Amino acid sequence: MEPGDVVLEARIDTGAETSSIHAENIQLLEKDGTRWVRFSIPDPDGGEDIRLERRLHRRILIKQTGSDDYERRYVVRLWITLGDTRTWLDVSLSDRDDFEFPLLIGRNMLMDAFAVDVSQHHTLPKPVPEKPVKDAQ
Repeated sequence: MEPGDVVLEARIDTGAETSSIHAENIQLLEKDGTRWVRFSIPDPDGGEDIRLERRLHRRILIKQTGSDDYERRYVVRLWITLGDTRTWLDVSLSDRDDFEFPLLIGRNMLMDAFAVDVSQHHTLPKPVPEKPVKDAQ
């Protein structure tokens, strides 16, 4: 996920229309007449939370599993990379603290780009960070 080159474990969910990310401290604000969302994403390595502000793209209603209740969520756009595919993706902000994976990849990223083999798991290797380039002095 960008910015910050944050690496998150993700669950692939072909039943979910929209991808979702665990976010905390979600606040709606206004900048120059436009709605924005300020939120933080916990650093998976235990460092400082990643604080982000993104323009509010839309709001959605999500039906809660095993219930007749709906939850209203903000949707923002983030750069998400899965394997070799980098996508400017609609992502709903959600409290996923009770879930194993902080990122859920839904059909909005998978459609027409990926084939899902449900018998497999953890098929992508962890990304290797690029070596920093030294200043030419």
